[in-house]
Amino acid sequence: MIQMFHKASYNLREIAELEPGCWINITTPTPAEVEDISRRLNIPQSMLTDPLDKDERARIEIEDDTLLILLRVPYFTSDADVPFNTAPLGIIYSGDFVITVASRHANIMNDFANGLVRNFITVNRERFIFQILNRAALLYLNYLKEINIRTENIERELQTAVSNHKLINLQLLGKSLVYFTTSLKANEIMIGRLSTIKQFKVAEDDEELFADVIVEYRQALEMATVYNNILNGTMDAFASIISNNLNVVMRTLTYISVLLMVPTLITSIYGMNVRLPFAESEYGFPIVMGGAIVVSVIVWLYMWRKKL
Repeated sequence: MIQMFHKASYNLREIAELEPGCWINITTPTPAEVEDISRRLNIPQSMLTDPLDKDERARIEIEDDTLLILLRVPYFTSDADVPFNTAPLGIIYSGDFVITVASRHANIMNDFANGLVRNFITVNRERFIFQILNRAALLYLNYLKEINIRTENIERELQTAVSNHKLINLQLLGKSLVYFTTSLKANEIMIGRLSTIKQFKVAEDDEELFADVIVEYRQALEMATVYNNILNGTMDAFASIISNNLNVVMRTLTYISVLLMVPTLITSIYGMNVRLPFAESEYGFPIVMGGAIVVSVIVWLYMWRKKL
């Protein structure tokens, strides 16, 4: 799907034909659409297809006067095994146009297309790109806060009863944090390189916005790293608790087995078909049982004093 928008002042217009300073939003394009855009705007087809690969890393590519900024952006899928993940978003800076390419509907670009982002214009291409980068950083921060809230809720539930299902959910949130951390590191390196590219000139009015973008990504990376370390520590703590509980159960069972072993041995001996003491006595049974109990008590006192 291809959408084209133009905004020079206050009103965002969806247009049918290319205009200088417009924004072209491409989502899950067909091969025919890729070929058409590549031919009309003189853009290498690889720059339009690379962002469609979900495993593409964040980077910058330059060919002639065309610049590709490949950014990893976060997304949320409620019914997926890993609810929070990242996907590539291509931003092509070419001629008088800004082109965004994604393999799925990105919340970031939908916000721009629906007019939910204020104070952006498509004719100022550099500032528009900075606003896209900034919006992605803010989305990372929002999702990181949501991950932290979910983690704390699961921890509270695990404190009352350890559940495999909850532990698996905690592990999946950990995978999300790993994806976020990896993508944020790559994004930070890519954005740092952006200011050194001569094809991409940062105006004085946009220097503060560019600095804010760098700060937001560093903050998001620090949050993701901290949350990931906390979650790993939490998983290790619950693993230790489960192991300790198992040790307590095994120790208790061993303790009971040792105590039962003494009367079992004595009664087994008296179950043999040979002559034994008290075999003919009418008090033989209570004497044997009493002796077994006395020996068991002695063993229990010994183990208690030795703290076994």
